[in-house]
Amino acid sequence: MVHPTLFELSKPGCRAVRWPACDVPQQAVEQLLPENLRAEAPPPLPELAEPDIVRHYVNLSAANMCVDSHFYPLGSCTMKYSPKRNDRLAQWPEFATAHPYQSEESVQGILAILYSLQKMLAEIAGLEAVSLQPAAGAQGELTALLMASAYFRSRGEKRRLVLVPDVAHGTNPASAKMAGFEIVQIASSPEGLIDLTALSQRLDSAVAVFMVTNPNTLGLFEKEIGKACEMVHGVGGLVYLDGANMNAICGIAQPGRFGVDMMHFNVHKTFSTPHGSGGPGAGPVAVTAALEPFLPVPVVRETDGRYWLDYDRPQSIGKIRSFFGNVGVLVRTYCYLRTLGSEGLRQVAERAVLNANYLMARIRHILPVPYNRRCMHEFVATAAKLKAERNIAAMDIAKRLLDYGFHAPTVYFPLVVREALMIEPTETESKETLDRFAEALEKILQEPPELLHQSPQSRPITRPDEVRANREPVVVWKGE
Repeated sequence: MVHPTLFELSKPGCRAVRWPACDVPQQAVEQLLPENLRAEAPPPLPELAEPDIVRHYVNLSAANMCVDSHFYPLGSCTMKYSPKRNDRLAQWPEFATAHPYQSEESVQGILAILYSLQKMLAEIAGLEAVSLQPAAGAQGELTALLMASAYFRSRGEKRRLVLVPDVAHGTNPASAKMAGFEIVQIASSPEGLIDLTALSQRLDSAVAVFMVTNPNTLGLFEKEIGKACEMVHGVGGLVYLDGANMNAICGIAQPGRFGVDMMHFNVHKTFSTPHGSGGPGAGPVAVTAALEPFLPVPVVRETDGRYWLDYDRPQSIGKIRSFFGNVGVLVRTYCYLRTLGSEGLRQVAERAVLNANYLMARIRHILPVPYNRRCMHEFVATAAKLKAERNIAAMDIAKRLLDYGFHAPTVYFPLVVREALMIEPTETESKETLDRFAEALEKILQEPPELLHQSPQSRPITRPDEVRANREPVVVWKGE
């Protein structure tokens, strides 16, 4: 069903509220508001009664797919269920009504939570210091790379290169470029892991940072990550970990212990805070003691039981956003970690890995998995054979899944797998849900290709031009 817009539903004279007559004399209005600033007519807004407005938005929300309504196996982006308990706690007036311009004395409770969260994230990372300021994972990447740049400047070193594996997240090279570095791509091994030979060939005194994701985007643990870190450190470089896949190893492996110098967390992926539609988000950064002086300002400190924001940091890269951080999201992260504890966090990782391996075993006979061995929290299947033999593409399968009540997995990423379907079930899904998803895939691949090419059948929009929709979005109502 295509829902009409509010402008199409509008009827002259309808009102959701009735305002009292203006009690400001016209003469006073003319004095306070110059004529050149006054509109000649009211803005052409839709006119509706309150029930019509409420129903419009409720119906629109029901047409949307989200984690609360559907299984959402979006590989790499980790669309996991967010406990509503954490939402309720974050909505307490003491949190929800706090203002960033309040004095430190009036927000001691919030600062205490943020200080504790810094310490918890440092422990999980196996690193010494944390900034909660970045507003998203990609901004966390940029923050860390700006810190790396400042670190090398303080040492009088001119390093210009960032090495990025070919299975890295797309934001990695983008962040490196924004930070002023040149990017060198490192090919992965036939196993889909870091190729130490290829890495060694690019290592020299010009290398500033090696950016790596572990587990990587193929869902595989980098078994030689320790050796790779030693090699980078051997030429004086730093190792950055993209923490997007930390939900596979939290409570099990600490990146700092296998040689990582800096990393970011995607709290919406790893610690189950809300995700989608561009926000809200947070991307805390953890670093070694050597990089701690370069953290953005401010950092939460504690002195004799009083919590305060430390701006007096001469080597800091400065602010990277307007206020301290997305506190509402960080409160949810804190509640999630306190609820689970260290043992619970480990169980989350173990169950994420179990679910991914179970689902991979269920479907690899119909969708081959090129790197076919035990995965971590996600795996990458391929429709390349189906494309060659039956003209069924990964996109066809993804679109048809919508008709079966499942959101599509990530498709065509990572680029090292042709016709890729990147699937991540997360720890919060039941065996029954995973079985239904596998059965839906089996049914889809028995359907005629012509049907799949015209799917989804049940959605109001079927096959939009997705590239054009992103580059030329229509965000205003123009009428007929």
